[in-house]
Amino acid sequence: MIIYKPSGSFLRDIRHFNRTLVIQRLIAYVLFYGLAVAGLAALFIWADWSKYLKLDGLSSIFSFLGVVLSILLVFRTNTAYDRWWEGRKQWGALVNHSRNLAIVGQVCFPEENKAIRHRLALLISNFCLAFKEHLREGVRLEELIELSARDRQLYAEQQHLPAYISAQIQQLVVQAYRRGEIRELDQLNFKPHTQALLDVLGACERIKKTPIPFSYEIFLRLYIVCYALILPFVILPSFGFWGLPVLMLILFAFLGLELMAAEIQDPFGQDCNDLPTGDIAHNIRKNVFEILEAKHEEGAAAANYSKLS
Repeated sequence: MIIYKPSGSFLRDIRHFNRTLVIQRLIAYVLFYGLAVAGLAALFIWADWSKYLKLDGLSSIFSFLGVVLSILLVFRTNTAYDRWWEGRKQWGALVNHSRNLAIVGQVCFPEENKAIRHRLALLISNFCLAFKEHLREGVRLEELIELSARDRQLYAEQQHLPAYISAQIQQLVVQAYRRGEIRELDQLNFKPHTQALLDVLGACERIKKTPIPFSYEIFLRLYIVCYALILPFVILPSFGFWGLPVLMLILFAFLGLELMAAEIQDPFGQDCNDLPTGDIAHNIRKNVFEILEAKHEEGAAAANYSKLS
């Protein structure tokens, strides 16, 4: 994702317009369209087709078709942005619940038991790291931290690794309660945050696995293509080459909205405008280790925890 910080100056901010892949593709499409329309305009002038094409009266019809296309694009972009913003809200909730879970662990777990604090920080971190890749192409174990040989074996066997790690967090709390290290009230304090991890996961999976209906997307793109192909026959006979920038601007507006909507409708990928889920996951890792006062390294704490298991 491109991290953009507004400078406060309208003209200075515009210079970043070509940094995204969407704009680069859009410029290429518009330039190709402009070249094709320029050739068509030259043909109109050379053959004087304006004598034969009496389409001036259709301008009002094309204005109506443009309004219809605008309404469809508004619905398209709003739907795509709703998906993007819902994904951002869910990842914001994940940040909050991860920190709260770490704080509850810091307060409730015995101060002398550093191993269990380290283990909790480790599981929360790996849940978030596995979560981000689960929403992409699948979890990569090499990105997870401090995995023992047993963990690698167990994790490799799981079809839904984030859910399994969530269960490990819950199991860690229950075992601490059964050993008498925390009270029943402490266990209840963990519950809303451990449940929230899967609630966030389910909401993001709903966005990921429910794409925009294919028929609607194809219909809108065909509409844009047909509109862009027919419009020159209405504009060029009257305006000649002067109609070329107008046609390119119209295509830039309509096609640009469609391309931007197509990019942000799946907010968990690695496109320029997708959510920075990788950065968020690593920030959560730093936060929970800091809260639980556990170092991000294998050492005595990990060895001590293995004796508890």
